[in-house]
Amino acid sequence: MAQVLSEIVPRRIEEVVVQRMRSESVIVLQGPRAVGKSTLLQAIAKAYRCEVVDLDDIDQRNAVRADPALFVRGPAPVLVDEFQHLPELLDAIKTELNRDDAPGRFVITGSTRYAMLPMAAQSLTGRAHRVDVLPLTQGEIGQVREDFASILVRDPKALLDEGPFRSGVTREQYISRIVAGGYPPALRRIGTADRTRWFEDYLELVIERDVMELSRVQQRRQLPLLLSRLAAQTAQILNVASAARAIGMDASTAESYTKLLEAVFLIQRLPAWGTTLGSRVGAAPKLHIIDSGLAARLLRLTEAKLGAASAVALTELGHLLETFVVGEVCKQLDWLDEPVARGHWRTHDGVEIDLVLEREDGGVVALEVKASSRVPARELNGLRKLRAKLGDSFVGGIVLYLGAHAYTDDGIQVVPVSRLWRAPGE
Repeated sequence: MAQVLSEIVPRRIEEVVVQRMRSESVIVLQGPRAVGKSTLLQAIAKAYRCEVVDLDDIDQRNAVRADPALFVRGPAPVLVDEFQHLPELLDAIKTELNRDDAPGRFVITGSTRYAMLPMAAQSLTGRAHRVDVLPLTQGEIGQVREDFASILVRDPKALLDEGPFRSGVTREQYISRIVAGGYPPALRRIGTADRTRWFEDYLELVIERDVMELSRVQQRRQLPLLLSRLAAQTAQILNVASAARAIGMDASTAESYTKLLEAVFLIQRLPAWGTTLGSRVGAAPKLHIIDSGLAARLLRLTEAKLGAASAVALTELGHLLETFVVGEVCKQLDWLDEPVARGHWRTHDGVEIDLVLEREDGGVVALEVKASSRVPARELNGLRKLRAKLGDSFVGGIVLYLGAHAYTDDGIQVVPVSRLWRAPGE
């Protein structure tokens, strides 16, 4: 059983938000429901001695709707929770910024992707700085200050300069972490059945409330079926047409509904990277469910099923582990000042790399994820091929696996997955 949260844990993203309030007029905290956006906003309110307006509350929403211009003239910072319920508020913010665009004027949160709200695109384009608030990282759950992503970006070869690293995490413990995921309310539940009920209720809430608020969905009952079919593609090339055929849905409708599921942070696309490296490089995105615990629930995969000694279980674990690792790395990247492009690399002849990171200076770091306790030399071929293509631009290749020891093979670092949440100097 994964660790059970007994208290609110500090979020690393809070430091990022406070820092960026010093230079940005409007910060949009966007992310799934129930990941702690409201808690983060309350922490900011406490620090600045101000109030949060919660637009999830109908009375507060109606009060703001009556005179949005008056509301946004309040003393900075003006803090708004779940702004997507009243998108016309963004027009009032835009008008107020024309009068006073000092840093730290507004911090607003939303459980819908900002860019997918039509009115948002018209109102604050170029003025709103978006910060993703996603499920907890493993380090946050264990209250460890991770440094894996910062080392990757700075100098990935330094991962093994720290001295010997031996993981004590067992395969069963990895599976437990994957199935639990990172949603705080789920992690506060002790029993598996309690967590299962929470995930079921969560999915119903998001689909019934947030998706339906975004769009008039004609085939409401098909949405959960489509989501389940897409979940079966997690860590794989996105194929909306295939998912649509499986449930008898028109492909164009399925594409529209897939965008809605992405808009409410149930799924995310990892774009293809390196399409300029040659005509044989694939251009289709990979799909990842936003949280490995949510993916496991959608697929009805339990710890017992994933731990079974079978080829099917190993394949399923491989996909969930990749979604888990990609999510952990990307959440850590969000804490950094330097923007880092993210994607996957796949050629038409089957060579693929799970996660490719490109720094601002063009340096590339590539990561592969293996659900095994050994990494045969042949499984490094994808990283070798990309290294050969990029030359000096390739600054590091890493394989994250379920084994115990960290080592180097042909210049490629093989590192236990648990290094993701190791504390500096540990």
